[in-house]
Amino acid sequence: MTKLYIVATPIGNLEDVTFRAVRILGEVDLILCEDTRVTKKLLQKYNINKPTLSYHQHSKLSKTEKIFDLIEEGKDIALVSDAGTPTISDPGSKLISQIREEFGTPGSKSFEIIPIPGANALTTALSVSGLEADKFVFLGFLPHKKGRQTLFKEIAESKRVVVFYESPYRIIKTLNSLNQYIPGKKIVIARELTKIYEEIVFGTAEELLEYFETNPDKIKGEFVVMVDKLN
Repeated sequence: MTKLYIVATPIGNLEDVTFRAVRILGEVDLILCEDTRVTKKLLQKYNINKPTLSYHQHSKLSKTEKIFDLIEEGKDIALVSDAGTPTISDPGSKLISQIREEFGTPGSKSFEIIPIPGANALTTALSVSGLEADKFVFLGFLPHKKGRQTLFKEIAESKRVVVFYESPYRIIKTLNSLNQYIPGKKIVIARELTKIYEEIVFGTAEELLEYFETNPDKIKGEFVVMVDKLN
């Protein structure tokens, strides 16, 4: 049976990878990567010598067809993203959907998609947030323009904790919007998770805005923003 493994990789610290993930990456015939240069750093650390092939949101149809051909040849493949769990705010979900349409008939005995769990920025950040996140809403990356203000209004009225990712290029703009719509709500921000300069800060939008404007050197890395629920 041909297998496609969806393998979670470290979100920062390269030691945050499971024994199973290392074993699978060493056994497959090919590793599909968001960026081969990033993945090779992980492979080199664990002495894994396997061929890699890039697959990302800008990959052309010919790349998908090549992956189909490899599956038909019986090759076992691992799919990884640059960091964390593939398909979570990641183009890998599109590939899995296409593969299921092509090969994944219910009860198929010839092809299997297998998750290899591990690190994820969303759950890592929530675990240290102190927020009551037994129920939460995850928004991925917020849209740059269309629908952005509507989302902030929904966040302001949410009865569940809301979590989303933000880039260093838009975090100040986002905090300004949060300050406009939810000036009094508790917000927790995690950045550079599991890396040397990991930081978790909390406060109101106004307090966090002042903090990052006063410390522009800290506006680096991917941000996980967590907004407390409406009491």
